Amino acid sequence: RKWVECVCLPGWHGPSCGVPTVVQYSNLPTKERLVPREVPRRVINAININHEFDLLDVRFHELGDVVDAFVVCESNFTAYGEPRPLKFREMLTNGTFEYIRHKVLYVFLDHFPLGGRQDGWIADDYLRTFLTQDGVSRLRNLRPDDVFIIDDADEIPARDGVLFLKLYDGWTEPFAFHMRKSLYGFFWKQPGTLEVVSGCTVDMLQTVYGLDGIRLRRRQYYTMPNFRQYENRTGHILVQWSLGSPLHFAGWHCSWCFTPEGIYFKLVSAQNGDFPRWGDYEDKRDLNYIRGLIRTGGWFDGTQQEYPPADPSEHMYAPKYLLSNYAQFRYLLDNPYQEPRSTAEGGRRPRAPEGRPPARGKSDVVEG
Repeated sequence: RKWVECVCLPGWHGPSCGVPTVVQYSNLPTKERLVPREVPRRVINAININHEFDLLDVRFHELGDVVDAFVVCESNFTAYGEPRPLKFREMLTNGTFEYIRHKVLYVFLDHFPLGGRQDGWIADDYLRTFLTQDGVSRLRNLRPDDVFIIDDADEIPARDGVLFLKLYDGWTEPFAFHMRKSLYGFFWKQPGTLEVVSGCTVDMLQTVYGLDGIRLRRRQYYTMPNFRQYENRTGHILVQWSLGSPLHFAGWHCSWCFTPEGIYFKLVSAQNGDFPRWGDYEDKRDLNYIRGLIRTGGWFDGTQQEYPPADPSEHMYAPKYLLSNYAQFRYLLDNPYQEPRSTAEGGRRPRAPEGRPPARGKSDVVEG
């Protein structure tokens, strides 16, 4: 194929200027084989939801025009096994998410797995297994090379990377995202990146991982019995890679990013396996104590924050939708319990209009 050389805009690379920086500077071993597709893939993004509704809103706006179906699983039990209200279902029906409703497939988990109260990892794994198997089975017109991405609710891939997966052939699988890590809000940036394998084609998900999302996230593909069969049938050698790098973030992981009341609910909802379970300690559930953690960036074990607050003007500080609606999401962008930094100290508070443009277009992937 003969290419016409383009002068690419900043952040874009390749002969047709369609390769984003997070791919250009990734460890993808097949960059020289990348070619634009004639027909875009469909992209399926699967998420379990507890009470991360603001981050879910941000995800929908970051990825709404790229993802074809958001498969969102909600249970009437917490990860600890206690009853909880179906708040997301309520928000779907009352119009809160009307702008993206046509792309949401709601998955209801109406039971708690046997043994999940004694061993929280049983419950944690089962949530993702049920999400994938029930959700994907209800999608129609899926093609083998469509893209499946499973995230925790606090993991938001960047739009450019997901768009690349949708529009290009030549990349290998499975893939991960290098995500910028932060705690309590985007202002407490953590060292390193979160790198979790979270995506592959629908064909690989079905053939190699047995339609089980937790295997995709936690099992090396070469330990799965059908990976050689898949390679031989498709002619593709499986090579795991990651979008982005430790210096080029391909998304955001905002851990414990709630108001103090939201952190309290996360404490009492947490599964019984990730010890110590801080929600079992009354003093850790105190709202004033939680406010102090947000203020200092400390952790429940007494560990103190070793790094200064991040500069809101830095590249990839937070998703664009958050920055465009600064007042609405201020508690995630500015530390609400610290004195604001002056511009002389390097701080900057960007402001922008607060509109909510809906994601455009309909999808034929979501059933009902």
